Amino acid sequence: MKISASKGSVRAGLRAGLALSAAVVWVVLSATVSAALPGDASGVTRAAAAARERACPIAYFDLGETLVHTSDDGSTGYQPGAASYLRALRLRGIPVGLITNVPPSWGATDAERAARLRQEVDATWRGPAPFAWKDFGDRVLTPRTEAERKPAPALWQRAKAGSGRCRVVYQAETAEEVRAASSLGFLPYQVGRPHRPAFLPVRLVELLGRRSPA
Repeated sequence: MKISASKGSVRAGLRAGLALSAAVVWVVLSATVSAALPGDASGVTRAAAAARERACPIAYFDLGETLVHTSDDGSTGYQPGAASYLRALRLRGIPVGLITNVPPSWGATDAERAARLRQEVDATWRGPAPFAWKDFGDRVLTPRTEAERKPAPALWQRAKAGSGRCRVVYQAETAEEVRAASSLGFLPYQVGRPHRPAFLPVRLVELLGRRSPA
C-alpha cells in the first residue's frame, strides 16, 4: 500500500545536499553527547528523567518506508530495526508521533483519519508483531486538505505548536521531508542512509532534554 501518494524520487542534487546537512547534524549531536554525559554514570537515569521534564523531546516520524515497509505484493511490515527502536524509545519514556500523508477524505478529524490509516495498514500487515499504534496516542497528524499534504509545512507546524516547549525530532526516508522539517525547527534525521545508524540513536534523542529548549 502506498501510504503517501505524493512521494516520488528525489533528485540526486537534493540528496547530495541533504547528505552534507545530515553529516553536520550528526557531528553536532555527537559533540552534544560528549558534553552532556555526566561524570557519574550512575546518575544517568535520574538525569534523563529530569531532562524529559524540562525539554521532553518528542520523536516524530513519517510512516511509509520509514517505520513501515510495503512489499511488492502489497503486504506491510516493520522496516528493519523499527520495532526495536520504538520499543527503546518507549522504555525511556520518550513520546512518539506520526506526521504522514493520507487522503483528507479519510475523515473529518485527525482521530478519524488515524483510525482509517490503522485499518489500511493492519489489513495488509504480515509482520510477526502488530504495529505499535498505542505508542502514538493522539499524536498522529494527517492532512485536513490536499493543500496540507507534505512537503507543505502545515503538518509540521501543527506538531510543533502541539509540543509546547518540548524539542522535536523528525525522521523520514526522503531528503525533501527532512529538509522541510529542519526549516521549521525540527531536528531532522534521514533514516536508512548507508554507513549510519538506521535511526537517530535513542541516546541522542534522550540527551536533547539536557539542553535548554528553544
